[in-house]
Amino acid sequence: MMKILCCFVLIFFLTGAISHAQDIPVWAAKVGAKRYPQKTQTWYINNNGAVNDGKTINTAAIQKTIDECAAKGGGIVSFKPGKYLTGSIFIRKNVCFNIPPGVELMGSQDIKDYPEIDTRVAGIEMKWPAALINIIGQENVAITGKGLVNAQGKLFWDIYRKMRSEYDPKGLRWIVDYDAQRPRTLLVSNSADVTIKDITLQQAGFWTVQLLYSNQVTVDGITIRNNVDGHGPSTDGIDIDSSSWILVQNCDIDCNDDDFCLKAGRDWDGLRVNRPTEYVVIRKCISRAGAGLITCGSETSGGIRHVLATDLTGNGTSNGLNIKSAITRGGTVEDIHFTNITMNGVGTAFQVTMNWNPSYSYSKLPDDYHIDSVPEHWKKILHQVEPAERGISHFKDIFVSNVKVTGAKKAINAIGLKEAAMQNFHFDNVNIEAATAGDIQFAQGWEWKNSTITTKDNTKLNLNNAGAAE
Repeated sequence: MMKILCCFVLIFFLTGAISHAQDIPVWAAKVGAKRYPQKTQTWYINNNGAVNDGKTINTAAIQKTIDECAAKGGGIVSFKPGKYLTGSIFIRKNVCFNIPPGVELMGSQDIKDYPEIDTRVAGIEMKWPAALINIIGQENVAITGKGLVNAQGKLFWDIYRKMRSEYDPKGLRWIVDYDAQRPRTLLVSNSADVTIKDITLQQAGFWTVQLLYSNQVTVDGITIRNNVDGHGPSTDGIDIDSSSWILVQNCDIDCNDDDFCLKAGRDWDGLRVNRPTEYVVIRKCISRAGAGLITCGSETSGGIRHVLATDLTGNGTSNGLNIKSAITRGGTVEDIHFTNITMNGVGTAFQVTMNWNPSYSYSKLPDDYHIDSVPEHWKKILHQVEPAERGISHFKDIFVSNVKVTGAKKAINAIGLKEAAMQNFHFDNVNIEAATAGDIQFAQGWEWKNSTITTKDNTKLNLNNAGAAE
């Protein structure tokens, strides 16, 4: 017998706040690229000696063509049909890099073909291999086409897993992701007015698309398929990282970690940089396998705010709205609008935690290591956040409306902290069918209107300190 909690209204010491979940923020019309490369002359990499056999390394030929096009004021760089093997390439100002149908751009499996650059990875600034495709310090750039970017990342998955088997027993789970330097597929860094449209990307070695320290970027109609020939660890779909005025739309992601993810730095280093992710619209997208339809965190140090996620579908995703941090991260997640959402067969519809994955989130140097002899990026992660209160994150002003969830394992798992209650979460017209209801701990000013939770096991939400913070 299924229990239906009809018109389920939870009001935890409400202060008279009125939900604004259905309002469209006025800033939403201002996101995305404002310019697009206008020159139409096409430069074919084949004219610079590129070979389309999928075996010959073409990095130099591709880069030469890009540089020649940029030197002439821009235009279109494209390919004749075929498969092209390459290492890191760098797109320049005013260039439209076109990967047409019938073209497969293949990532080299030799890490030497990805030169080290200064960048940020998983919330820490450090040296790391460049991505397969890079837009760094540029403006007015586009990457388009119906072709395929095959990062061929499985080799790097295997390297990472081998390192995990060696690092974990030593108490080094917290650093292995940074030592296993796996190349990202597409990086936009310190750039503006960038458009990424229609391409398909598969089998990322690490993150697929990272938008870092950038503004006015549009990602439109891309398809990501990372669960090809296995399940790659940490193969996020789209990571929006300390960037602003971002539009993501019409995308379809199947990956093995967060599908659409917003980040803003980790721990001491992220607090030092102190750069938010803000003014982001994600709309008309689908997530399939992956850890979160929309994830905020766990890198929250610079703050994540002013986000509109609308007209989304999650099919089999581990979590729906996923907000996560740790007690060393700091930062505030606020003004998040999550509306017009359908979830089918997800794990937990609403997952919120301030103490995420301790074995990864918290660093401790084993006794047989000395701080003076470890790499610089180890020192950054080991650097303590002081005072400790600075590491406490805050989640507030979250607006959820018009959400339908069927076949979830759990409706809600929302765990705040005694010293940092989750504040002012507003749910309007949210209807969840789940195996079990779940928990809410340390919440203040939560409001439910016109919402239902139907559970197979007849449970109600377990409420603990779900009222005024103590």
